[in-house]
Amino acid sequence: MITFLEGLLEEKQPGRVVINVGGVGYEAHVPLSSFDRLPPEGVKTRILIYHHITEVSQVLFGFSTAEERRMFILLLGVSGIGPKIAISALSGLSVRDLKTALIESDIKRLSSISGIGKKTAERIVVELRDKFSGGEAFETLAGTGGLPGDSRLRDAALALISLGYKQDDARKMIKVIRLEPATSVEDLVRMALTGG
Repeated sequence: MITFLEGLLEEKQPGRVVINVGGVGYEAHVPLSSFDRLPPEGVKTRILIYHHITEVSQVLFGFSTAEERRMFILLLGVSGIGPKIAISALSGLSVRDLKTALIESDIKRLSSISGIGKKTAERIVVELRDKFSGGEAFETLAGTGGLPGDSRLRDAALALISLGYKQDDARKMIKVIRLEPATSVEDLVRMALTGG
């Protein structure tokens, strides 16, 4: 299996690149998020690869980050989702936005991606919602409801999960709490458990 390609970026078009590795040109399909991070043509680059093999073809898919490749592989694991839709999803939303939409069961946001209808979005949510660790699931909470770079919301949510609450329930309990500069993680957990 090919894990990455490192060489000169020969061609670059939205959705497609050609990397010259030792005189051999490898074509890889890339999401727009990875395409935007590529250097100009003629410059040495490295992209991570997912080598998709079927009975009739072999296709390379390239990614700028391991996180993008992981999300692509997770999407491929959903019944009815092929590489074309998975690339479209990563082109339509960032990995962080996709995770947020999955964790929050945001069917409307997922179905706004080209090629994903309401039923497919529902299936993606059902099959992938619980694939993320507690830390990943609450990574966005620290940035949206609290102070910049504040990890207290994530830590409080993780504490609730360790007490036996489901990720979705813990997220909802923490999200409604108003965060003040002096509020500790213990205060957040106590407020979540008492409802205020």
